[in-house]
Amino acid sequence: MKKQLLFALSLMVAVLFSSCKNLSDLDPSLFTTTPNPLETKAGKVEATVTGTFPVKYFQKNAVVTVTPVMKLSNGQSVKGTPSVFQGEKVVGNDNVISYKAGGSYTMKVSFDYVPEMAVSELFLEFDVVAKKKSYKLTPVKVADGVIATSELAQKQFKGALGATLIKDQFERDIMQMTEADILFLIQQSTVRNTEVKSEDIKALTAKIVEAKNEMNKSVESLQISSYASPDGALELNTKLAERRQKETEKFLNAELKRLKSPLTVESRFTPEDWDGFQKLMEKSNIQDKELILRVLSMYKDPEQREREIKNLAAAFKQIADEVLPQLRRSQLKLMVKVTGKSDEQIASLAKSDASALNVEELLYAATLTKEAGEKQAIYKKVAELYPNEIRAYNNMGQVCYQMGNMDNAEKSFAKALSIDPRNADANFNAGLVAMAKGDLAKAETYFGNAAGTTGNLKNALGTYYIATGDYTKAKSSMLGVNSNNAALLQILNKEYNAAKNTLAAVENPDAATSYLAAVVAARTNDKDGVYSNLKAAVAKNKECALKAAKDLEFAKYWSESAFKAIVQ
Repeated sequence: MKKQLLFALSLMVAVLFSSCKNLSDLDPSLFTTTPNPLETKAGKVEATVTGTFPVKYFQKNAVVTVTPVMKLSNGQSVKGTPSVFQGEKVVGNDNVISYKAGGSYTMKVSFDYVPEMAVSELFLEFDVVAKKKSYKLTPVKVADGVIATSELAQKQFKGALGATLIKDQFERDIMQMTEADILFLIQQSTVRNTEVKSEDIKALTAKIVEAKNEMNKSVESLQISSYASPDGALELNTKLAERRQKETEKFLNAELKRLKSPLTVESRFTPEDWDGFQKLMEKSNIQDKELILRVLSMYKDPEQREREIKNLAAAFKQIADEVLPQLRRSQLKLMVKVTGKSDEQIASLAKSDASALNVEELLYAATLTKEAGEKQAIYKKVAELYPNEIRAYNNMGQVCYQMGNMDNAEKSFAKALSIDPRNADANFNAGLVAMAKGDLAKAETYFGNAAGTTGNLKNALGTYYIATGDYTKAKSSMLGVNSNNAALLQILNKEYNAAKNTLAAVENPDAATSYLAAVVAARTNDKDGVYSNLKAAVAKNKECALKAAKDLEFAKYWSESAFKAIVQ
């Protein structure tokens, strides 16, 4: 009996002792993290941690809170979202872990990326509450560092990839055309005084004199085209049109002689002015004109068509009175080349007397200088003289963007869009600024209105999709683009040969180009490529040395003297 009592007491003590005993620390081998090292995507560090509570470990009355903690290189820590687990006897709604069987669990870990995470460690911290007792287990390290290669995406671009100008329409040489008609009476070729004294003829001769007297103007051609109306017989019309040509040429040569102009007249004649007839009919208000033209178009034989027109003229008085008389004519066409101001004149006037230039000349003047301040001054003058000129504000914003002044660029593009909200170039530029400022939602809206822009929308959209973590859409957007970001996307998609080719084709390679080439080399075990490209990157931008020294892409080279020589 005594023995039985002692056994019972011993069992009670053992149970009591075991129930009071703290949970032991967990071994790191019980945890797996994917990926490890951690990686960035869309500005976040996300991972999946799988853990196991061993059999006969989790006390039935215990509650364990597991908190992911990122310990940064600067000594600070960032805590993630905790998960809570409870023993079988705990009343609650958390994940229940069996004492006898133990249990596995999966935690989704997510942190907003900051640069200090490049050299960091991911720990799990354990807070235990059992009855009225609280204590902590030793934290377990589950991952080392963060590969932040996706964060290399450039959000601000230079040159052809950056903000785009809305170009001027300046043309130094402008062709001015002056036309005049000499009308003839039916079946006649005499040039009447009433015709040669018309306002159109006076204007044409005045242009000839003007071109003769002004240094920046010259006559390119003076042409005569003589016609007969298409209601006569072809043989008759041919002779009539030819006579009209000769009489007009005779008059014009006499006029040129009077003006002491050395011009040579080019002349030709057309027996039947069917094209002219169609155009005049289309412009007229004659009833059933569409039907008339459709019927006449059925006749391919000119003589048959002439007979039908003659019949129609008899039936439709308007055709006889309004259309046919205008086709009995000689058409004079004068082409004068006007040579505009020289670059030197335009540049000088833009500074001294901008009002002496038209808007196209002023906008062109801004392209003649490389100085950002001078460009801005010209665009401000354009805005002052032409307050509703969208190009003034868009181009002003483009200069600010290239200078890195995103706030002023944003204001200028907003003003441009207030003038024309649907302008593709202004929307594209505003999208670039929004992306540079990290406002991806706004960037998406602007890019959605940028179809048809002269800017590189493919690169911009691809960059947007990289930033949002949608690498599939980024790839389709960047087809054919040779830029740093296009190569970065290929690296993220593990398309290393493609990335290498893209980087080799970048138009204006910079430090980022060389750095990405070093990453490709590191991932393809090309040690020489790592060193040569890192040297080139550091030579262009010394900050690349600091980055490479902490970049896990190069972790296996950190201890090598050649690597240290580059980054130190």
